[in-house]
Amino acid sequence: MEQLIAKLKAEIIEVLNLTEMTPDDIDADKPLFVEGLGLDSIDALELIVLLEKKYGLKIGTAEEGKTVLRSVRSMADFITANNKG
Repeated sequence: MEQLIAKLKAEIIEVLNLTEMTPDDIDADKPLFVEGLGLDSIDALELIVLLEKKYGLKIGTAEEGKTVLRSVRSMADFITANNKG
């Protein structure tokens, strides 16, 4: 799980072009939106595309999206729970 979290942090930095950040700057358990990283709805779309392209996973509903995209750890949990490989 920790390897997946580290990978996700690096992918989030790359996808969202957070060039001033390093993976160590992102707390896996802090919220990604509002407080925490302060991401917005455009960033959420980018993260959804990341999950679809890199992991072949789709988020079914807006409510599920709020749960999955809450933190890096919640994204990792979603990937682990839905990994078909």
